[in-house]
Amino acid sequence: MLELAGIIILGILAQWVAWKLKIPAILPLILIGLLVGPIAAEFLSEDGTKWIEPIWNGEKGLFPGDSLYYFVSLAISIILFEGGLTLKRSEIKNVGPVITKLITLGSAVTFFGAGILAHYIFELSWDLSFLFSGLIIVTGPTVITPILRNIPLKKDISTILKWEGILIDPIGALVAVLVFEFISVGGDSGFTKTAFLEFGKIVLFGTTFGFTFAHALAFAINKKFIPHYLLNVVALSTVLLVFVESELFAHESGLLAVVVMGMVLGNGKLTNLKELLYFKESLSVLLISILFILLAANINIEDLLLLYTWKTAVLFAIVVFVIRPLAVFISTQGSQLTLNEKLFISWVGPRGIVAAGIASLFGSKLLKQGVEGAEYITPLVFMIVLGTVLLNATTARLFAKLVGVFLTKSNGTLIVGASKVSRLIGHYLESNGRHVVLIDSNQTNIDKAKELGLEAINTNIYSDTLMDNIELNDMGYLMALTASNDINKYAINKFSKQFGENGAFRLVSVDEMRDSNNNPKVGLFSHTDDFATLSNVVRKFPSIQEIELKDKAHYESLIELCDNDKEIIPLFIKNEASEIKIISSYNKDIEEIGENWHLVYLGKPFDVETVA
Repeated sequence: MLELAGIIILGILAQWVAWKLKIPAILPLILIGLLVGPIAAEFLSEDGTKWIEPIWNGEKGLFPGDSLYYFVSLAISIILFEGGLTLKRSEIKNVGPVITKLITLGSAVTFFGAGILAHYIFELSWDLSFLFSGLIIVTGPTVITPILRNIPLKKDISTILKWEGILIDPIGALVAVLVFEFISVGGDSGFTKTAFLEFGKIVLFGTTFGFTFAHALAFAINKKFIPHYLLNVVALSTVLLVFVESELFAHESGLLAVVVMGMVLGNGKLTNLKELLYFKESLSVLLISILFILLAANINIEDLLLLYTWKTAVLFAIVVFVIRPLAVFISTQGSQLTLNEKLFISWVGPRGIVAAGIASLFGSKLLKQGVEGAEYITPLVFMIVLGTVLLNATTARLFAKLVGVFLTKSNGTLIVGASKVSRLIGHYLESNGRHVVLIDSNQTNIDKAKELGLEAINTNIYSDTLMDNIELNDMGYLMALTASNDINKYAINKFSKQFGENGAFRLVSVDEMRDSNNNPKVGLFSHTDDFATLSNVVRKFPSIQEIELKDKAHYESLIELCDNDKEIIPLFIKNEASEIKIISSYNKDIEEIGENWHLVYLGKPFDVETVA
């Protein structure tokens, strides 16, 4: 009981430390696992026992026999399902081919390259060498996401790394399973045919079960067949059912099934998707905390001593600094990515929970079978996992600045509220080269925004999910455009530092609009127009106009006309380079007006003779 409680307590403590230091949680989790496991046994315990013993003499410990590996498999299935829920088709419209090549061509380069290295450097058999290389194909989402959260990058770069990390997990697991089966059957000549049949079965049953159960669960949720208080636990049990059933029909197809299930649900019209995401995210954090401590504690000091050689450093260096870049550059050939963007993607390739979990499983099974050299599999994979996480967590931000992909000025615009007003303004900004994201808790508004081709997120402004959304790393402007003054103020207070470094603005309230002396510095557009005024103007004149400016005096005269006419509202100033400046309620504080500058406004067209 003490050990089980200790794992959970230490795991959550490690998660808090990782949040505080802004590093991937896997780093403190593995270090804690090594401390309470092999390090405690060697240096801290008087009787040479581990403080936490997952398996002892095969049949004792917290998880005797094969129960640890059953727990690991089920936990990984839940983690990958949660990752699948976050994958949106709309994210990959620009980088879909790159992601496809990374998880196919890139995986092949890593598989063959790392396999050849392991064979010649550690003198492992070809079978074990390719088992090792199959295990390190994966780049875990559990470690990439925390790294990307803290680095402002172009959306395409973040999307590539996020999708690669989630989609490549079942692929790496599949390759490792095929190699493991090859070793288990002795590598006879009939294996090739068997391998292809197994591969086909895995793909067939994995996609079929995932797709079918996703639609069945979505149907049951949308038709209210499941009471609200049972929603999350029914979803959890369905994920486990899909994983187990798929495994029964085709061994190791379960991971593919849960990823497919998550993707289908995440891209469908599920009314309670946000609740599922919140629940699965919390559950994933708990499971990851437990898993990494358990798997690290399960390593013995003898395994770690196997790595105390120059060969380990050579293998790690070539895998990270040669094979990963080679895989990325081959996969991105012909894409629109720049050289510096390719270099950054090459640098960020941390391995995660799937590699560590399956390595522990297969390494122990091969040791029981007496396979020569099997003792190297688990520690070598853990070395790659810990080394890549440590390297990327400490250097990714610096490397992003070094190669010039770090966004020193974020030009994206986050609009709180997706009403018709917000959609009209967002569409104009998007058409003028701005990355725009609208957020709203009203699904109807979100759907209408997406119909216009806008990126929109259905979320509650009071939740913390926005703070962790890596797709919002390039947001530099914040505009609160809801009908609620309380929500607008809350958005500015909570998110201005993260998403409004270049400017955070909100609509003025009715009280502020009536008081000419109460003009807030964060006031948006005009001190005489609130949400109701904007909505009325949009209803009458659903388009955005532009008028060329002659000089500052001309601009000020136009602003004065706007203040006196409730059917004209100033929005932006656009210069000759099409750069857009948001007009605040302090709209006369403009230092200069250049040639070919325009006033962008909402409402009826200006009378040309009046404004000439």
